[in-house]
Amino acid sequence: MRKRALAFSSWVDRGMFWITPLMLVMGLIFSKPFLPFVPAIPYLFAYITFVMGVGCGREHLKHVFARPMPIILTLALSHLVAPLAAFALGSVLFGAHSPYTVGLVLFTIIPLGVSSVLWIELSGGSLALGLAMVLLDSALSPIVVPGLIQLFFGTALSFDTLGLMRDLLLMVVVPTALGVVIYERSGGTFKQKAGPILLPISKVFFMLVILLNAAGIAPYAYELRGDLVSVIPAVLLLVAFGYVLGYYAPLLLRQRTPELSITVSFAAGMRNNSLGLVLALGYFSPQAAVPVVLAILVQQPLATLHQFVLRKFKPYPLKESLHS
Repeated sequence: MRKRALAFSSWVDRGMFWITPLMLVMGLIFSKPFLPFVPAIPYLFAYITFVMGVGCGREHLKHVFARPMPIILTLALSHLVAPLAAFALGSVLFGAHSPYTVGLVLFTIIPLGVSSVLWIELSGGSLALGLAMVLLDSALSPIVVPGLIQLFFGTALSFDTLGLMRDLLLMVVVPTALGVVIYERSGGTFKQKAGPILLPISKVFFMLVILLNAAGIAPYAYELRGDLVSVIPAVLLLVAFGYVLGYYAPLLLRQRTPELSITVSFAAGMRNNSLGLVLALGYFSPQAAVPVVLAILVQQPLATLHQFVLRKFKPYPLKESLHS
């Protein structure tokens, strides 16, 4: 039973290149039966984050914050370099005041995506660093997001900060803290012992998260389908730019390692698009939501492609904790 469970977990890891687009397509095409389950996404995320947390102790997190430059670099890439690139790209293609340009910039200034931590773990990056960056960026988002929108477009913006922080507490902070406590109490052995139960369930939940996210955006994608073709190249270029920039930017740091490049690349390439969609539809025109919807659609497949390229041309091994 143990071998079968771990074999299934390993099979999912290896099959992400085709599993991710399959889940997206299923969620988009068969969205109606899945829509009632979309509110379960935070709880599925919470379990996944907990499983990752039991592989991370206090010493891992202390080590991360003792060397803050990778975090500073990632946030600068994500919320300074990427927004400038998005604004420049949108201005050239659509005009500085186009709602499409607003949507492109909005995608780059929303917080780092929680799902980036999942890809960091799957790809052999630093789990502790990924969690630290998501937590810090999410905590700063009530200041960063409205401030950058005001800076670029002169539009005052407020949103449900309490709701955002509640969701982040549920999805990231509490399960991570619980996982760290269990890691410390077990001396780091809990994940290895409980892996045959924890890991397969977390992989199933990961697939469900992708499927349910796709189902949740299906109505918006359908309504805005006429605008998609003109914006797809810009969104693809911008999201890919985030992955590539994040991979090579750590060359600026002395402590650059393959693990660091993997971590920063996924963190810089992925965003909390659910929040971006809410902001776009709540405070701007429906056209501003088009780049965000497209980003949701292409972000996971590009993450899968990015992982495939890392394996193919930079064959860093997966972390042993994923398979033991």
